[in-house]
Amino acid sequence: MRRTRRQLTLLPGLLAAALLAACASTPEDSGSRSSARKAAELNTQMGREYMARGQYEIALEKLKKAVAAEPDFAPAHTMLGVLYETIGEDENAGKHFREALRADPDNGDVNNNYGSFLCRNGEGRKADRYFEAALEDPFYRTPAVAMANAGACALQRGDMDKAEGYLRQSLTYDPHFPDALLSLAELSYERADYLRARAFLQRYEAGGEMTAASLLLGYRVESGLNNIEQAGRYRNELIQKFPAAAETAEAQGNTSG
Repeated sequence: MRRTRRQLTLLPGLLAAALLAACASTPEDSGSRSSARKAAELNTQMGREYMARGQYEIALEKLKKAVAAEPDFAPAHTMLGVLYETIGEDENAGKHFREALRADPDNGDVNNNYGSFLCRNGEGRKADRYFEAALEDPFYRTPAVAMANAGACALQRGDMDKAEGYLRQSLTYDPHFPDALLSLAELSYERADYLRARAFLQRYEAGGEMTAASLLLGYRVESGLNNIEQAGRYRNELIQKFPAAAETAEAQGNTSG
């Protein structure tokens, strides 16, 4: 069966923000921190805010100031990795994700972010150990995300059994985590288990935001079940909500098989 072209969800930007927030909330007396650490934290925070507004040049300036103030400040390196990847400079992105890992090798967010980067750059098997390392951090707050990312990564490379294991592990941490549910729906579709795919997709739809990818998958699942009416509803919603999306063109071209 031809694999879907959906780019599976990975969350480096979100987790970079979570990493920064975790750092900012560390119960450390502000008077005991060095001025260098304060400068690194402030510039990283500003860099993240400028990134969120799409002001990448200013964000880069602030983040460079952060690592200049404190070269071993992992959140700044993480944000630089996210920024460089966003603007298409993957070599620099990888460098800073690795610097974050060197600075804080046991941090769950750092390991998950680097694993995500490796997966997006075709090194999915290498990424697995970083996703798994994330779970070894007793203070890591989002293990469901790391396992969903690991599952999505395994699914991308066609390792169905490993993908299912990771994704089900994600759901043990958060039974409603939408990324894991959507990936399990896709995995079931790939196995031509359309009823199970429908069940996972319905669980996703109960709590997740409808996307072009999820609507296309719904269209394909219902087509596989020969439910032409429901398939048509998915297709029409896809056209209405995402008229310019690649998924819409695929559905309009009847390329669901």
